Amino acid sequence: MSDNILARISHTLATEQSLECMVRQLLEMLELVTNMESTYLTKIDTKAELQHIVYARNSGEMTIPENASVPWEESLCKRAMDENFFFCNDVNVHWADCERARELGITTFLSTPVHLADGSLYGTLWASSKRTMPFSLNGEQVLQLFASIIARYIEKESLVNQLRAANAALIYHSYTDALTGLPNRRAIFENLETMFSHAQKMGCHITLAYIDLDDFKAINDHYGHHCGDLFLRQVGQRLLAFKTEDCLVGRLGGDEFLVAILCAPYNKQTQFIHSLREQLSGDYLLAETILHYPGTSIGLIDIDPTTTDIESALRSADSAMYLDKQMRRQIQSPWHIV
Repeated sequence: MSDNILARISHTLATEQSLECMVRQLLEMLELVTNMESTYLTKIDTKAELQHIVYARNSGEMTIPENASVPWEESLCKRAMDENFFFCNDVNVHWADCERARELGITTFLSTPVHLADGSLYGTLWASSKRTMPFSLNGEQVLQLFASIIARYIEKESLVNQLRAANAALIYHSYTDALTGLPNRRAIFENLETMFSHAQKMGCHITLAYIDLDDFKAINDHYGHHCGDLFLRQVGQRLLAFKTEDCLVGRLGGDEFLVAILCAPYNKQTQFIHSLREQLSGDYLLAETILHYPGTSIGLIDIDPTTTDIESALRSADSAMYLDKQMRRQIQSPWHIV
């Protein structure tokens, strides 16, 4: 192996890059070492029984189509692996009945399987040519080295993707109420910080609606925790359906929820609270029981973010909610079974 190739390999491995970028560089180097027109990496889908050409480099008359797929059983690769035959320079004679090889015009190939650390077969690494080429021990060694490098890189990228997915799931769960799927208290406070900042820059107010589910404890005690959970989930679904683009909804905890709207017109507050009450009242299906729920207590306030912080705003909304609850107790009909 030439010093130039060794230097390029070292540089490629020392550079943080994607799998695609790394493989394409190796395919270019493989072409230089083997002197063949096409070099490519394939992936084998054993369940679908297909071989996919993932990345390909073509520098001559031969064109191996990237992203193409062929039936695994009909592929030249499958035949070569079955016969443990990883170099051939008379494909048109040795596998005269291989239609795919004939279509591509493959006369010579050098290949090796790409195995992952657990022994599973990922795919194959190939170099092929329309010309009759002699066997190259150096080419075979480089091909096997590159296959090993690619396998390790695939495993590394897979692990990174798994870690990213796990981290995303962890973040999602840490900011999401498990029962309702709404943003939880932590998410509410962080989103309110962003909302308050935007409102200050835009010179507008924020409308806060602090929601308490009247008689939730009685409903929970009467029907049981399972129905209580169903009720909370349906409240969450109704709030999500009520949500608009500039609106934040979330569960503060227990039977308390919050709705916040950025730059809501002050003269629309009466309409807003009326719509919100209608959204949360009505019939709820709890297992086999239909519960008619007369509605919630809502503390509605208008906030100027330049003079009021989040904690003070929530305390004011909470106080407004308790005033609303006291008034509703005097006029509200209790919940009942339909």
